Amino acid sequence: MGGFSVFLTILLVIVELILIAVVLLQSGKSAGLSGSIAGGAETFFGKNKAKSYEGKLQILTKISALGFMILTVLLALLQ
Repeated sequence: MGGFSVFLTILLVIVELILIAVVLLQSGKSAGLSGSIAGGAETFFGKNKAKSYEGKLQILTKISALGFMILTVLLALLQ
């Protein structure tokens, strides 16, 4: 394994841990009975969803998933 492969492997492990943490921090799409009762509030706050905590987590999930896929393909091509 060359030095570049070791660097990419370490970077991949870091991105994997970030991806796992971000996915676990997100709330589920179905909130059960309370989600069906309070469904009106979700549409009211839907406009500012990208600025909320959950919106930032979704963006971070997409970025880390993309980084994971790119690093995985790069490591597969190097070996």
